[in-house]
Amino acid sequence: MHAFTGTVGNEYHALLARHDAMRLRRRMLGQDRAPEPDLASAVPYDGAADQRLIMRYLPLVTPFDELIGRLYDEMFARWPSLRRLFPASMEFQRSHLARAFRYLIENLDRPDEVAAFFTRLGRDHRKLGVRPVHYETFEAALCVALRKSAGPGWSAAAEQAWVRMLRFAVAAMVDGAEATLAEPAYWRGTVVGHELRRPDLAVLRVRADEPYPYRAGQYAAVESPLLPQAWRQYSLACAPRPVRELEFHVRQTGTGGVSEALVAHTRVGDTLRLGPAQGTMTLDDDPARELLMVAGGTGWAPVKALLEELAGRRGGGGGPALPAVREPRGVQLFLGARSRDELYDARVLARWAERHRWLHVVPVLDEGAGAGGRGPVAEAVARRGGWSGHLAFVSGPPAMVGATLARLTAAGLPAGQVRYDPVLDSPAA
Repeated sequence: MHAFTGTVGNEYHALLARHDAMRLRRRMLGQDRAPEPDLASAVPYDGAADQRLIMRYLPLVTPFDELIGRLYDEMFARWPSLRRLFPASMEFQRSHLARAFRYLIENLDRPDEVAAFFTRLGRDHRKLGVRPVHYETFEAALCVALRKSAGPGWSAAAEQAWVRMLRFAVAAMVDGAEATLAEPAYWRGTVVGHELRRPDLAVLRVRADEPYPYRAGQYAAVESPLLPQAWRQYSLACAPRPVRELEFHVRQTGTGGVSEALVAHTRVGDTLRLGPAQGTMTLDDDPARELLMVAGGTGWAPVKALLEELAGRRGGGGGPALPAVREPRGVQLFLGARSRDELYDARVLARWAERHRWLHVVPVLDEGAGAGGRGPVAEAVARRGGWSGHLAFVSGPPAMVGATLARLTAAGLPAGQVRYDPVLDSPAA
């Protein structure tokens, strides 16, 4: 039996919609005194079983381009008003959804990890104006798109597995949205500094209109008024400051996208919108291990924030006060760039290295000789070796991050001692 066909399916989804609406209303009115039974989690979810079933039929609906195109065509045809929730160009949205589908399917046998990821995503989606009923319409359109893309070889059992997978993720997203109803869906900020370090790279300073809570090492989605509803993620390049001033390092990666709008067409006095801070690449309250930091390109931004927090032994400002951290025993920083000219924050880095004896900087240049020698940064990290006792932070382009993680794993560094955040944006964002 196909989902969303027949009276039983309609009644079930009407019940879910009422359930979500009532739960949100009670939370908003402060009446949610006792936990309410969650229909979606009454039975433990067997993600591994659904993963096997989805994988068996996956060749019928992959690559995801056709499936996702049909999904959005169906959704906008049946509910035209939803189109306003999306940017004018859907290219990034389609690629973003394809990555989300791949993440879900690849990690479905680890439901706790998936639930944590989509809880954070649900909090972030509040800035888009997403409501529980929108997830229901998405599910309906997805089922139609699956049938059309797969053709006669499609299985009702496979479709039900997709629906269960989606509902599991959606339940986590709704929980994430509910848990943050007391905070803004997004923050407004005014650009107070815009410095071109290179023709394709700008350092933006943005003053938030109200307290903006975040940790050093996290990132946030940014929207320019030049491209409504087009949000792109950028790392915060500073530790929290009392003046609510934030810093972003933006490299232009294409034309017509958010990065071009921020680098080439944004000026002091312009207003941006900021989504909630996300990410787990943060410091422990009292780091006992020596630290290894590996950054490439604008991946330097979150590392800069982490070093600023370590150097300043402070927190607070725009958000809740952070615990003080003691001076680490040592920080080894490998900073990769294609050439010396691309070390765009070299003066700041040199000043910190001179002031703090615990910081040792190794520039790694793809072209020419640097202090750390030649070649990609992952190779330089592997050659140095001896990282098993360190806590590592890795940030930069996806290829660099992947290569560095592989090298560190091969060198025996446990996965629990490596912190990084996935890069979700497309190269031409």
